[in-house]
Amino acid sequence: MAIEKPQWTELFEEVVTGGLCTGCAACVIACPHDVLDYDAADGAYKPFHLDIDGSIDTCTHGAKGCTMCTRACPRFRSWEEEIDEKRFGRPRHVDEVFGQSIEIFLARATDPELAAAGQDGGFVSALLAFALEHDHVDAALVSGLEGDGSSWRTVPTVVTDRAGVLATAGSRYTYSANMLAYGEAVEAGAERLALVGMGCQVSGPGAMQARKAGKVARRLGLTIGLLCSKTFDDAIFEELFEAKYQIRRDEILKMNIKGVFQLWLTDDRYVEVPLKECHAWTREGCTTCPDFAAEHADISTGGIGSFSDWTLTIVRTEAGKDLLDAMREAGQVELRPGDDDPAAISLLRRLAGVSRRRWPAHAVEAPRLLPPPVT
Repeated sequence: MAIEKPQWTELFEEVVTGGLCTGCAACVIACPHDVLDYDAADGAYKPFHLDIDGSIDTCTHGAKGCTMCTRACPRFRSWEEEIDEKRFGRPRHVDEVFGQSIEIFLARATDPELAAAGQDGGFVSALLAFALEHDHVDAALVSGLEGDGSSWRTVPTVVTDRAGVLATAGSRYTYSANMLAYGEAVEAGAERLALVGMGCQVSGPGAMQARKAGKVARRLGLTIGLLCSKTFDDAIFEELFEAKYQIRRDEILKMNIKGVFQLWLTDDRYVEVPLKECHAWTREGCTTCPDFAAEHADISTGGIGSFSDWTLTIVRTEAGKDLLDAMREAGQVELRPGDDDPAAISLLRRLAGVSRRRWPAHAVEAPRLLPPPVT
């Protein structure tokens, strides 16, 4: 009996056109034959197969035994169980709704410049700056803004120093497939990479490591996850913000989501847009994603809860714990127990549960598993 070797044909059918693809681009960067590319235009955010080889749903390299794209995909078949086993040494318990963890803190940067430039106390900015400056990583794959930033169009970006961290600090709520910056980083000589991204992205390295996807898996050694309910299509700027609120892209200085879509503008105005008005621009890849809490990161972070200048921080791995301990010893981060903000922990559990219920019935069961309701 032949051993099945699932390849692009299965990935295309089951994930890309099967409603599971989040657009993370892990398959693109893992492809050793450069026959996959990525479509970020007009709200697509999907990988596609180049017509230089095979067809839209066939790959000649896959037919010869190449399985690298399916090894990299963090939504292919039993992805969650495989990554849990690799990252944490065991499957998760049913009550671990937001994933496995070691400790939960509230964290913020002690450096005033990083705190001001970053989001919710600047912890992620401080973490990246510390990791780069203290030889934990050579480069980080993050989301940046094209040009002078006034277009608010996101682009995958490589940062290698504090200046780069400051230039890319802050949140954007449209999608950037940050792993697409991998090639640029490697070409510049970086071997130890940090990846910052939502759950759909930070599960990619875990999938690659679990399925032995070679150099790409080894290089992506540090993952910083961002709590995320959804991202929005880029069209939201013209079709909602400008059409209804007369807010142009180049007037926006900063944005955040705290129950509403918050916009700070260049003329000192502050505008709140109800989230229910934004739902029509939800990115397609987010509608079936079960991972609010970036459950396979080394450290997961998000600005939820009662304190707007603190980041809820979930330490998941020993690598994440060691890095946070080093930051604390160096005086680069201020920490409080997560229990100081019980509302944040409660919201974390609730939003993680909401996301896990999105996972479609036709896919594998594991990501839907939830504890019974409290009676």
